[in-house]
Amino acid sequence: MKIQQIETYSQNNLSLVRVTTDDGSTGWGQIAPFNADISAIVLHRQISAQALGQNAFEISSLVDRILESTYKFPGSYICRALTGLETALWDLRGKIEEKSVCELIGGTPGPFPVYGSSMRRDIQPKDEAERLMRLRDQYGYQAFKIRVGSVCGHDQDQWEGRTETLVPTVRQAIGQNIALLVDGNSCYTPRKAIQVGQMLEDNQVCHFEEPCPYWELEWTAEVAAALNLDVAGGEQDCWLPVWRRMIDIDAVDVVQPDICYVGGLDRAMRVAKMAQAKGKLCVPHSANLSLVTIFSLHLMGAIENAGNYVEFSIEPTSWTKKLFTPALTVIDGKVQIPSAPGWGIEIQPDWLESANHQLSTAS
Repeated sequence: MKIQQIETYSQNNLSLVRVTTDDGSTGWGQIAPFNADISAIVLHRQISAQALGQNAFEISSLVDRILESTYKFPGSYICRALTGLETALWDLRGKIEEKSVCELIGGTPGPFPVYGSSMRRDIQPKDEAERLMRLRDQYGYQAFKIRVGSVCGHDQDQWEGRTETLVPTVRQAIGQNIALLVDGNSCYTPRKAIQVGQMLEDNQVCHFEEPCPYWELEWTAEVAAALNLDVAGGEQDCWLPVWRRMIDIDAVDVVQPDICYVGGLDRAMRVAKMAQAKGKLCVPHSANLSLVTIFSLHLMGAIENAGNYVEFSIEPTSWTKKLFTPALTVIDGKVQIPSAPGWGIEIQPDWLESANHQLSTAS
């Protein structure tokens, strides 16, 4: 079964990919969100020629060949674009074998716990605490993540005193039995991160994500060694040798590959296996409600070192609405891993009709 054509449908922050084989079978995937139209160009210009005419079931080896063929262009855009093709091939295979992707990789679909992930730093601590408390009561969330510091903040808070007020305010509001995670988004030097981390431990925070600039692995390792809570990271990284080193030097306790950034499901599973060999958990980065959360649910339902929850954005995002059905719904703090063949969802025709279409086809 050969790959006959690769299509992209791009609008706003998203680009979906449809792969069609020579027998007419199809599968849907997604390029990494944000600047997805640029990644779609990369897919058609640098990746499609390596994929067209190839065996659609040889996903892992095809991914490796494509990355070797584009070796002069290592990095994010190649992997973001490659994810669109790779995830479409998993959907295609699942539909042909009449299995969910979760089942294809050894798992069983079912309800999986999620944590409500706040993306906001513009919100007052009191208002953040009140909305998380409402979401806890409405949807049964048993875990939340909030934002501390500022993005690449050089030890500066979003505004003075915000973090030190936010964390205890949220903890008091949601109660002691709800897991509390925080994300530093590359804010701190090691000294400041350890100081903040000790305050987090005093407030029973269990997860400190990306405390230092993510490229400073030794800084993050220093923080991880000094704190008792879990230090997490890796969402930005797409190069497997960097992942291997991150894990080997114990820079993080919890690995967070983003399936859409790392180059697809197969490469995310490789990261999870590296982490498992060192006794580390995997909790993927899935910070929006596009298909990346679907992908993460399937992954977490199958890997042996899955963490306690999947990231689930609590922010309204108009650009992910009416993208696919059935919609993901939080019930008692859990979301059902889709059990229908492939990714288990249907792309909505209205979304496709308003998107920019590009096509690469085998000669």
